[in-house]
Amino acid sequence: MNSNRAILSFLMLIFCFCEINAQNKLSDKFNQVSPLTSAYVYPTRIVWKEGNVIHATNLLKRGNGQANLYNPNTVVFKNENNQIGTSILLDFGIQMNASVEIITGMWGGNNLPKNVRIRFGESVSEAMSEIGVMGATNDHAIRDFMMQVPWLGRNRSGESGFRFVRIDFLEPNAELHLREVRAVATFRDVPYLGSFKSSDERLNKIWEVGAYTVHVNMQDYLWDGIKRDRLVWVGDLHPEVSTVNTVFGYNEVVPRSLDLARESTPLPNWMSGHSSYSMWWIILQYDWYMNYGNLGYLKEQQPYLQGLVEQITGKVVNGKERMDGARFLDWPSSEDSAAVHAGLQALTIRSLENASALFQILGDDSSKNRCDETVAQMRKYIPPLHHSKQAAALMSLVGLIDAKKAYTEVLSIGGAKNFSTFYGYYMLEAMAKAGKYQEAMEIISTYWGAMLDLGATTFWEDFNMDWLPNASRIDELVPEGKSDIHADFGAYCYKGFRHSLAHGWASGPTAWLSEHVLGIKVAQPGGRAYTVKPHLGDLNWAEGTFPTPYGQIYVKHVKEHGRIKTVIKAPKEVKIIQT
Repeated sequence: MNSNRAILSFLMLIFCFCEINAQNKLSDKFNQVSPLTSAYVYPTRIVWKEGNVIHATNLLKRGNGQANLYNPNTVVFKNENNQIGTSILLDFGIQMNASVEIITGMWGGNNLPKNVRIRFGESVSEAMSEIGVMGATNDHAIRDFMMQVPWLGRNRSGESGFRFVRIDFLEPNAELHLREVRAVATFRDVPYLGSFKSSDERLNKIWEVGAYTVHVNMQDYLWDGIKRDRLVWVGDLHPEVSTVNTVFGYNEVVPRSLDLARESTPLPNWMSGHSSYSMWWIILQYDWYMNYGNLGYLKEQQPYLQGLVEQITGKVVNGKERMDGARFLDWPSSEDSAAVHAGLQALTIRSLENASALFQILGDDSSKNRCDETVAQMRKYIPPLHHSKQAAALMSLVGLIDAKKAYTEVLSIGGAKNFSTFYGYYMLEAMAKAGKYQEAMEIISTYWGAMLDLGATTFWEDFNMDWLPNASRIDELVPEGKSDIHADFGAYCYKGFRHSLAHGWASGPTAWLSEHVLGIKVAQPGGRAYTVKPHLGDLNWAEGTFPTPYGQIYVKHVKEHGRIKTVIKAPKEVKIIQT
């Protein structure tokens, strides 16, 4: 009797505890809550199937994710005659960071789990590939694997970046009953505060795809790619953060990623092993402060910034950079040592000038003077340009060479030929400095637009205009006689299917169009003032929004009788400077 009373008292105590905590959030019961959310995405079409797949189109119907004894929409995979070739390839319509979830029905015979093979693909051909062939890999994220699915249940895979999913049923003389196959996309549920519309629908689409390419990479940290590289590469962050500032405004993923880079790179190491990437970290700190003006956050960076600047200036000899570590701008320029030297000379100047401005804000005169003295020495030496668009762009942007000379002698040669998805942003910036806005829009339409013409829903790690002749689309099986745009090309670390087709560093046109066509650019620290100076080129009109710490700026520019009529709406805290 006493033991029963003790049990009853204990149960009453638990009941009271549950009542007291009934209003608590479930998140309060866990150690750390993810900043990410998820959504279910269903296939939009069947690209290919083989073997006996019964009622395959039912997989295109939206379900409820729940196994059920009754299901009139069951899809049956049937392997007969000791064969295991029943397969299907599904298109989910858009590239995403996601897992795949399979919900099963009730098959006959036994209730043991069934074995399937899953292959993710950023292209149709990648989803049809074999590991180790034409660069197909499981690097960074497992995208080719075996999985068991239960009788009357569901199972979910790990995540990768993909648009296409191939499923192979692996058991001979058996049936697999599926209720649903759906992707579970993981992302930051943040609004698009920036926008861009114009009289050119192709430019509008490019702006949107660039924005989405960065959005899908805003995971726990700001990644470079959702298939590969699922890493924080600091140099690659610069165009990504420019897009974040343009589209989303302040987001904690940026300082979180910058802090990770600092914490994982004790001096005298270079971030990611690249001296240039440590310089980009300084430039990012400057851009972040200009946009949001968080002095407390900047002060947290001061000790590291001081040590990093001392290290950089110590690598300048007689006004010439002599950086050690990996000497790198981007992959297409990596074998041109003269171009890398010229680019590093310009990048060192830019980073030290940005550091000088930050030290002035911090009241650190000694570090500021170190920056200024080194820059003064470096400006006396101008490396030869050669024919590198990467080097010409950086040198033009810091004023080592005349912007029009850089455009005429280097950047304009061949149009979009020798552009790159990463440094293409700085080439466009240099074209704007030379006043070549229409020409830059034509490059955007030609180079980035070509990826859209090939079926892209995100922009790629690299792209070369020489790949275009006779190339297949990424959303179709490669026709006989066509080249496979994904498998047959690429270089360095991105040969064949290892090539990432969702790389955040390729988003430069999004930031560029907002800054130069809408003409909106931050002018004072903390986003207290912005210049508005539109450049429509051949466009008839353009309009859009730009996020600030105080709300959105809205602009609309319309050509009327040879002049541009502009409407601007801005938060009262923001000063607008029209030039």
